[in-house]
Amino acid sequence: MRGFPISAITLKKLSHIKTELRKNKHALVLMAPYFLIFTVFTVIPVFMSVILSFTYFNMLEFPRFVGWDNYAQLFVADDVFLIAVKNTFLFAFITGPISYVACFIFAWLINELPPKLRAVLTLILYAPSIAGNTYLIWQTLFSSDSYGFMNSFLIKWGFILEPIQWLQDPRYMLPILMAVQLWLSLGTSFLAFIAGLQNVDRTLYEAGAIDGIRNRWQELWFITLPAMRPQLMFGAVIQITSAFAVAEISIYMIGFPSVDYAAHTIVTHLVDYGTIRFQMGYASAIATILFAIMMLTNLITQKLLKKVGE
Repeated sequence: MRGFPISAITLKKLSHIKTELRKNKHALVLMAPYFLIFTVFTVIPVFMSVILSFTYFNMLEFPRFVGWDNYAQLFVADDVFLIAVKNTFLFAFITGPISYVACFIFAWLINELPPKLRAVLTLILYAPSIAGNTYLIWQTLFSSDSYGFMNSFLIKWGFILEPIQWLQDPRYMLPILMAVQLWLSLGTSFLAFIAGLQNVDRTLYEAGAIDGIRNRWQELWFITLPAMRPQLMFGAVIQITSAFAVAEISIYMIGFPSVDYAAHTIVTHLVDYGTIRFQMGYASAIATILFAIMMLTNLITQKLLKKVGE
């Protein structure tokens, strides 16, 4: 007799699920290709990476289970990985918040302009993130000889007597990479914020004025930001991912590996073991740790964004 109510509730839930599936069948059909691609190329590889992280796998032999050995080696015996973790966190905690706030501020300011001027400025600010010769520009700016723009300027005005090895000196590598990352940061998040600002319901501002909102800062905190939570979360995910997954900038500008591993990151360490040494089990352990860091950071960011407007 005790099992009867549970069975009835279960049947009711199943019936409700069937009804919802039937009601939304057209939307599900349209979303099916995306979910299929997402599952095949994202979900399954993540699970495979976690499993392989507990094995020794050199791409030639069948994976051999080694337990926690890969993780123990990463944190105990791999000094280069610890350097990469330090560089990655330093890079992410500086460029991530700054680029996130910059994306929103520029989007907020541009949103107040006339449509034609807004479109032009959006294109100008977004262009660096899609430019193909980005690294060439910065390499010319920080060229190690006297013909580099930075060295030429400093020598001309008497700040230095001989050229500085900007991209070979460990003291300057990480700050230069941060500057490049910030210059490239007005990308997808910037466009998402502009779209979010354009879609805020204008009647909310009228209602807010009746409820006692008197200035633009109060409008921003109590109306604009809460109405943009989906875009804010999307932008946060993009900025966190780009900050922690930095590698391409370092490889193309500094070289691989960098001098004294001054520009070494978790992803460049992953590239080293995954595509050069073909130690896929060890590389999977690095990828799993990076995935866990990103997930934890996203959860913290999500909790912080829920407090917006309170």
